[in-house]
Amino acid sequence: MTDEVYDYVIVGAGSAGCVLANRLSANPAHRVLLIEAGGSDNRFWIKVPLGYAFTFTDRRVNWCYMGAPDPGLNGRRGYVPRGKVLGGSSSINAMAYVRGLPHDFDDWEAAGAQGWNWANARASFDALETSCPTGYGDGPVVVSDLRDQMHPFATNFIAAAAEVGWPVSGDMNAEASEGLTYMRSTVKAGRRWSSADAFLRPAMGRPNLRVVTHALVETIIIAGKRATGVTYRWRGKVRTAQAAQEVILSTGAINSPKILQLSGIGDHDLLAQHGITTQAHLPAVGRGLQDHLALTTFYRSRQPTLNNILGRRTGQMMAGLRYVLTRKGPLAVPVNHCSGFVRSGPEQPHPDLQVYCNPASYRAKPAGGTEVDRAAGYLLCAQPNRPTSRGTVTIASADPAAAPHIQPNSLSTEADCETAILAGRAIQRLAQAKTLQDVTTPGSAQAFAALDDAGLLAHFRDNASSVFHPSCTCRMGRDASQSVLDARLRVHGIAGLRVVDASAFPNITSGNINAPTLMLASRAADLILEDQHLNNCPKVA
Repeated sequence: MTDEVYDYVIVGAGSAGCVLANRLSANPAHRVLLIEAGGSDNRFWIKVPLGYAFTFTDRRVNWCYMGAPDPGLNGRRGYVPRGKVLGGSSSINAMAYVRGLPHDFDDWEAAGAQGWNWANARASFDALETSCPTGYGDGPVVVSDLRDQMHPFATNFIAAAAEVGWPVSGDMNAEASEGLTYMRSTVKAGRRWSSADAFLRPAMGRPNLRVVTHALVETIIIAGKRATGVTYRWRGKVRTAQAAQEVILSTGAINSPKILQLSGIGDHDLLAQHGITTQAHLPAVGRGLQDHLALTTFYRSRQPTLNNILGRRTGQMMAGLRYVLTRKGPLAVPVNHCSGFVRSGPEQPHPDLQVYCNPASYRAKPAGGTEVDRAAGYLLCAQPNRPTSRGTVTIASADPAAAPHIQPNSLSTEADCETAILAGRAIQRLAQAKTLQDVTTPGSAQAFAALDDAGLLAHFRDNASSVFHPSCTCRMGRDASQSVLDARLRVHGIAGLRVVDASAFPNITSGNINAPTLMLASRAADLILEDQHLNNCPKVA
């Protein structure tokens, strides 16, 4: 076993870990180790914006987890892709950049995460971003408006939204965003702009930052209620990295609770089942899992859509050639063209649904990858913004290489069942807009259009699926009985240990969660540096 000594040991080079590695190594006096289970993100299909169709089931860059049979979805098992590569899930996601809604963050503070209100979150978002093509802001995260390259069919979605009385928004990330608009994406000059691109790559040349890839962290070392380092397996050997300041866990909503539990931090009864000595009895570890479930409906079109290009070999070849030569065309734009927050009814105090509209129809292939329909088609999709159901992530074995048990507990509350029906109603309503009816093949999705409330709920249970936003499994809160972390992201009862990733969310935010994860990591870096400064200040007698 080999010993190494650093100030900060960061576990996970994903969306949050890359931010922390950059910020903490900016001071040359800090020795920083970043450990990643996956490898390089220098892969063609990672860099191509539409390439996530190929990394979706690629075990070289993806953990490819599966959930347990979910009673709320009639026993179906959901797929849980998670990035296993530099950049983490920001290297394999759909690149949607969505801040969320202001009340999401005010609710964080109300749940005990003092200081994580909208005013503070907004300031962090502002500092992170550079908007293209306007050039507004000077942050490292490039957020691009790609509407000029989107398929012309997308204009039908915007017109249909206005027709059914939904606002048409200029930007989902505006202060009071409501209504359908064109999706903003983390794409720069026709290439994916991941957290590794924005934060890690600019720091890689620093002599005080070491990045170790293909390394599996097995446990956090705890001595006297303090985290002092980690053990990890690299090139067939177990190594130890000591942390003079802190160990920071940034492995996401699935792997962070897993590593805590393997290290003896979690529910005592669960740990005892696997022969693990309890270091801190924290029953909330792995509990509180939240995710967005979406219902998608496909329609045949009388107008050309992306299917006419990407559903045929000749079109694929031409699109590929155009991308290689110009970094433009269908491959340069993520498939989510239009999205927005809408209210299911005027009585709702906040938008309670997110709608997606894509000018393509496609399905995952059993053998991996995605199959685009040859005939012209499009999809409409809706998801409840703020589900109330909570699931669990628990170790299934004391073996660090074993996948955890993921139980989503979908639709386990009456409120979520009601909102699932409203999501189906929103799709029905939008599909009936004259603008879409005029371009839709007669009879398309006719059975779905006729469903009543009971039918919509049954249809949701049979067909809805995750849009891959797991969060809240190591959530911030007031005390150890109900949460894992305090408001400074420190693990209750264990000094020198923080969790910084989407698992720390007290509740899931409205919309795609990569942007809030980046924001959380940026604010976490501020807190870590503040605490280090306070700890190093001379004590006044």
